[in-house]
Order: sequence, then C-alpha cells, then structure tokens
Amino acid sequence: MTNSTFLNIAATLHETATQRPNQAAVIEPGGRSVSFRELDDLSDRLAHGMIGMGIEPGRRLVLMVRPGIEFIALTFALFKAGAVVVLIDPGMGPRRVFRCLDHVEPDGFVALSIVHALRVLSGRRFSSARWNVTVGRKWFWAGATYAGLLGNEAALSGRREHPGTDVPRSPVIVQTKRIDPAAIIFTSGSTGPAKGVVYEHGMFAAQVAALRDFYQIEPGGIDLPGLPLFALFNGAMGVTTVIPDMNPARPAQVDPRKFAGAIGRERVTQGFGSPAIWNRVGRYCESHNITFPALRRVFSAGAPVPVDVLARMKATLVAEGAEMYTPYGATEALPVTSITATEVISRTADQTRRGAGTCVGRPFPSIRMKIIAIVDGPIGSLAETRELPANEIGEIIVQGEVVTREYFRRPEATAAAKIADGQTFWHRMGDVGYLDDAGSLWFCGRKSQTVETPGGRMFTDRVEPIFNTHPRVARCALVGLGARPAQVPAIVVELESGTPSAALTAHLTTELRQIALAHENTRCIERFLYFRGSLPVDVRHNTKINREQLAEWAAAQ
Repeated sequence: MTNSTFLNIAATLHETATQRPNQAAVIEPGGRSVSFRELDDLSDRLAHGMIGMGIEPGRRLVLMVRPGIEFIALTFALFKAGAVVVLIDPGMGPRRVFRCLDHVEPDGFVALSIVHALRVLSGRRFSSARWNVTVGRKWFWAGATYAGLLGNEAALSGRREHPGTDVPRSPVIVQTKRIDPAAIIFTSGSTGPAKGVVYEHGMFAAQVAALRDFYQIEPGGIDLPGLPLFALFNGAMGVTTVIPDMNPARPAQVDPRKFAGAIGRERVTQGFGSPAIWNRVGRYCESHNITFPALRRVFSAGAPVPVDVLARMKATLVAEGAEMYTPYGATEALPVTSITATEVISRTADQTRRGAGTCVGRPFPSIRMKIIAIVDGPIGSLAETRELPANEIGEIIVQGEVVTREYFRRPEATAAAKIADGQTFWHRMGDVGYLDDAGSLWFCGRKSQTVETPGGRMFTDRVEPIFNTHPRVARCALVGLGARPAQVPAIVVELESGTPSAALTAHLTTELRQIALAHENTRCIERFLYFRGSLPVDVRHNTKINREQLAEWAAAQ
C-alpha cells in the first residue's frame, strides 16, 4: 500500500454503522445514547454543514467540547470533511493553552460557548479563525452552531425536511490520502513545552489495527475510556463507548464509586485509565469487596504502574482469561510495547524493587526498536548512532506505521526527535532503557531527568522503586542538585501519611540511608528531602512526576 492510497479514518465509522447499525455507539452518564447508525448519520449531517459553511480539506479546527456524543460526532465530522482536528489538553492551564493556540494559528474553533467568548475577547489574537462553530448558545459572535449545522443539510441539497428525518443518502467522506494530516494532538508538556504532534489518517488506521489485533478486541465490546481521545478508536472497532462521569483533566480526582459503578452497570468489557485512576478504583474495590464479572481487559498507561495498583485491579477481574495490560508508548508513537499484570507480579516486580528498572514488555509486531548510545542534540542519520547490546542502558528509538513523522511547525523539535534512515526515519522516545536477553524492554526513566554525577549517570526508574519499598514512602523522586555532570543526587519523598516533622524525617532518613547502602544503584545517595503534600505531576495522567519542578524546589531547601 503506497502513501498515495486514499484513506480517511472516518470511513471506519461508516463501516461499523453498516455492520452493526443498532449497537450502542456512545452512552453518556445520564443515560443519553446513540447507536452506530445514529452516530454515523449525526457526523454526516455535521460534515455536510461544515462543508456548506466553507470548511475545506486541510483547515485546522480546534475542538474544545466536553467528552460525550457531541465530541465524538464532531471529531468524525471533521475527519469526514477533510479538516485537521486540533486537540489541546485544557488541564495544562490557560497560559499554556493560549501558547499552543498561538503556535497552531487555527482556521476556526468548534467549541463551547465559554471558549468562543474568550476567543472574541482576545481581540485580534485569533484573527485567522474564520470558521467557527458554537456547541451551545451563541452570544455576541458570528459563526454557526452545532444545532444549526444539523439543519444545514436540507439547505445544501435544496430539501426542506426536518433535519432529524431519515433520508437515504451516500456518506459524506472527503477523499484524503494516507499521509494527509488528520489531527494535531498536543503533548502534555510534562517535560518541556507542549508540542503539536501531526497525526496522519494512515497512522490512525495503523493504531486501530495494532490495538485490535494484539489485544484481540472484537466488535460488540463495551469500553470505559478514562482518556477521551481513546474513545475515537472504538468507532473503528465496533466497540461501545461508555463516557465516564469524571473530569478528564483531573483523573487523580476521579470518584471511584462512579467509575466502578459504570463498569458494573453497563457490563463494561474493557477500560482504560491512568495509574492514578486505577489506584483510586482499585482501593475502592478492595475495601468494598467488588469484582467485575464482565471486565476482560484493563489498560493503564502514562507512567509506570505501581505493583500494588496492578494487584488490586487484577483481583477485580474474575472472568476467565481476563487480564490487565500496561502498554508503553507516547503521543508521538503508540503503541510500542505491552506487558500483562500477571507477568509483572510474578516475574518482574521483584527485579524492579531491586533497581532493575520497570519492564514494559515486548514490542508490538509492527514496531522495530533499537537501544542506542545516549547523546545530546540532534542525530542526522542512523549511521551516526551506536546500537547497544542487550542489558546495556541507552536511548530508546522506534520505527513503524504508528510512529508520527513531525511536530507541527517545529522543525528544530522534529530534527531533535527524528533520525533519518534512508527513505524512512526513527523516533527518539526521549526515554532510556535496555532490552534484556529475551527481547523485553526495561524502562529506566526520561532521558532529560537523568542525574549525571561524577560517578556516572543515575536513572530515575532504577532508583526510586528501591525507596518506594519503605512503608512510610508513598512515592519519591530522584533529582540532581547542581550542574551536570557534577550533580549531587537527592531523593524527594512524599509520605504515605502524616506531616514531615523533624523527629519523623530524622528517623526516616536513617532508614532510607540504610536501604540506599544495600543497593549498588543508590549507595552514593545521602540527601533526603521531604515534600509537604503530593509531588507535582503531569496534567494529562496525573501520574508522571515533575522532577524538573522538584529539582528547583530541592535546590532552594
């Protein structure tokens, strides 16, 4: 299949609607739902309206609506119209969101009323945004509305029937190529400025195929996605989406009663959540003796998943063959590897606690992976790299159809993240790790968060799990004090409970120092600092520790 092959990822929804017209496509917390036929029809009518208002293929439209039927219908409508959907995580805060918007220079907004109000009050900041759709009430600005678009089809075709009437017609899907952009999805910016990752239609199709085939996901399943973006895969796989009753920008604050209640009430067969979500849900289920007879697959990603979280969730899975998986990847490349909770608990967890890193499993069949010597700065070609043997820590690079090729309008960032290899390229994950003798990948931490001491490099995921074994430590972070390569390693501790009083911290420091002396990875660590409250984490998964922020805090102590 060549790059010039026509492919529009929205065609998968129409195929599902043809094969499973009456199956529920989306179920909202309040009980409102649509079938796949209704969702396909809804997105068709919206696409008709968008084309009618002048939205042409390639136009960049920012989508900012709450997770639900409208979000999914509008996303597929934009795909069908050939537009490029721009997705920015609102949890990163107004200032960073505006920075992303300034960079992308959107051609329009498909958004809630409050977003449009902020757009208009920003003066000429978004003067290029000419194609705007309001989801909700339109106040003092021009443009279309969601409800109005649903009625535009009749005007376009010369008919005047009610927009809800069943009228036979062919689907609305603009012809796009595999390499045409379908979306710009911004990274969370947890370890640097948020960057817009360009997703092509072919990449979305490759992701669907990889996830469906590897996990043997069959049509008719029911999914509860804790990350709204993951709901878009379901339309292509014939899987019902149950929208969780939660704020997706604050997954660590999920109400476990509501989340677990939805799993049981809707007989959910698979669910995705960050470790922060499953930590709360697992603890709730353990304390209330709750199991899920219908749940067959649980996915968790975004950061290494603590073993106790895996064990608690695994205990809720009572169906034969049910399993919890922790796939590894990034916004720029997903999925890359996968491992089961069973394998972690039975084989790799003890090694992690002793400082081996976190095993994230074997690569997906469609992924090529190498471990190369760690270097700073861009790498011009694969010939300039040195591939490392098994069990040697280096930088993780990957290649495959699910690997994105560029950041939007960031040539320097693209050059820093991609390595040319003839007519193709490799993506630098920004992580360090190693492949063991069996070909499994062991994650050792973010490359940018490596601590460089006179005695050598220290990697976060080969250090922190050692101290996390102490019962008074909820979690901790390795940071470097001073400048590379002469940093002094320090451990910042979040207590499981209580406040870090002088007496407690003195006693705990003595015990942690004894733990440090027992492991080669940690013998040089003598500084232990105690953080009041929870350690700062990323906005998307509420799990990745912001070690850069902690390093600044530690330097001031």
